[in-house]
Amino acid sequence: MNEKESPERDRISFGVIASAAVVILIIVVGVVVYIGRDNSPSATKPDGTAPAVSDAGATGFAAPEVDLFGRRVDIPNNVAGQPLPQDVRKQHKPSDQDWLTAAPAGTVDPDGWQRVYGASVPFSTSDGPSRLEDGLAVGYSHTPQGAVLAAAQITYRLNARPADRELYVRQVRVSAQQVTAYDQALADQRLPKQQPEKVTRYLVASDAFQIENYADDMAIVRLAARGPVVDNRQLWAAVRLIMVWDAGDWRLKPSTSKTSQTEYVDSLAGWTRW
Repeated sequence: MNEKESPERDRISFGVIASAAVVILIIVVGVVVYIGRDNSPSATKPDGTAPAVSDAGATGFAAPEVDLFGRRVDIPNNVAGQPLPQDVRKQHKPSDQDWLTAAPAGTVDPDGWQRVYGASVPFSTSDGPSRLEDGLAVGYSHTPQGAVLAAAQITYRLNARPADRELYVRQVRVSAQQVTAYDQALADQRLPKQQPEKVTRYLVASDAFQIENYADDMAIVRLAARGPVVDNRQLWAAVRLIMVWDAGDWRLKPSTSKTSQTEYVDSLAGWTRW
């Protein structure tokens, strides 16, 4: 390996691991705590200018791009994303043998992974999100697949836009005390409205997921994001997230450090590839 290439690879690997681990910083007690060197509340591009924001009412897609690993990621004309047409016949049923292990339909097709506020998030043609409401992706199926889609969408969007109060209040199951603490963090300008590209570029698509436990009112899911190669072994950072079914949709439940722990695995055997 070229010595000049090693630091760059290590930097990328660290960033990818952080893309999974940083989820814990955001949801551990239901209060976003922005930790970083750049304390600016708004994002800038590398040239110092503000990033372009697409029309909230726009539809369709611009030319696709690739992420850090050379994988396709589609660019919606609406910065909040472009929900795909849904076919409920593709949804799995509890009687299906792969009820807990099947992937949602459409995520491996074009438009299945979209760059939303800089982060790569999954859109299915079977289990949601089915629509946007005030810039939020909502309308997930009441299935294990709907739960894991919501987990990926909500956590990555919140990582990209920590000061998105509407997202925090509506799609995270928080108490009045947690909302008060969050509002104080907003007032203190400790939460950026939009993370800069140097941060969001590491919020890449997870490679696989697991449904550890599922019931009609709660799902415990894990997302595995690609990390470094150590001793010729590929590692993934696996973070555990808790989703609750509330008012007709999946919402993220703030986790303790124990339940949201990040572990490192060297195999995706037993995981479901998107």
